Amino acid sequence: MAREPKKKFEPDHPDLQIVSKEYGLPYSKGLMAQSIMATGLPPERAYHVAREIEQHLVESGESSITMLRLREIAQQVLGEEEGHRFTERYRRWRLVRELEQPIIILIGGATGVGKSTLATQVAHRLGINRLTSTDSIRQVMRACFSKDLMPSIHYSSFEAGKVVRAADQRGADRDISGFVSQIEKVCVGVNAIIERAIRERTRMVIEGAHLVPGFLNERLWREAIVIQVLMVVQDEDSHRGHFVVRDQETEGARSLGKYLKNLDKIRRVQNFLIERAKAASVPVIDNHSIDDAVKIVMGIVLDTVSEYQKSCNLKIEVN
Repeated sequence: MAREPKKKFEPDHPDLQIVSKEYGLPYSKGLMAQSIMATGLPPERAYHVAREIEQHLVESGESSITMLRLREIAQQVLGEEEGHRFTERYRRWRLVRELEQPIIILIGGATGVGKSTLATQVAHRLGINRLTSTDSIRQVMRACFSKDLMPSIHYSSFEAGKVVRAADQRGADRDISGFVSQIEKVCVGVNAIIERAIRERTRMVIEGAHLVPGFLNERLWREAIVIQVLMVVQDEDSHRGHFVVRDQETEGARSLGKYLKNLDKIRRVQNFLIERAKAASVPVIDNHSIDDAVKIVMGIVLDTVSEYQKSCNLKIEVN
């Protein structure tokens, strides 16, 4: 028997009320799509699924629905449209939303690898509205400490070698030595922000070159779920292309010539970051495609939260 064509409906349905206890809100395709994107689906597919969920609600004839029932329908439609793998990811995303522990996501990487884009996408998909960069922290510190008092923070990560005296170099890479000096200063501010976020139980995404394993105070992380990754661009030509694209997108707001001139230094900083990440078993993500990078990070987040919940359940059973 041929399936009847779906009825057409208006794009917004204020009469469809999603209720929780005494509160009710209209169904929002935008919010539903955002939650579905947490599974790794690209925006266009997520919005398609959100529309299918709305269609399901319209055809049911119900004027109101509980949040729990909405989640069940979302999982059903997502499974029909995209398969079991995405249904399981949606279930894990619900675990993230229901956690009491704050989640702190740290995205490290050298200049020009796409850290800020990745951080923005991940924060959006997880519904996290606290997003900051270590460069912002460094900028605040520059306003507080003069160049004479703390010179390394007054240079870019790949130019901090300018503050290293030849007598202090001791055969090491001057640019890396300067960068390490800068990391040590900036991480004081990073640790303070992480400590406050954990104390206030606030979810946060932080991105920046200064998020280097071994320099952060991991003792602060005991009462939070802290997920750290390193983003890189392994291919040098692709890395150069990132700067060209960014220059076009920002209409020359950042000096393209400066970055291309210092690409060798930036690449050496990246190599240093990769070594530190591998030694600490921090995932290294090669940014072939920002969509793929987002999927990988979201997978790491969802898997980490799932493992965390399992460990908590085991502790409860043992006790």
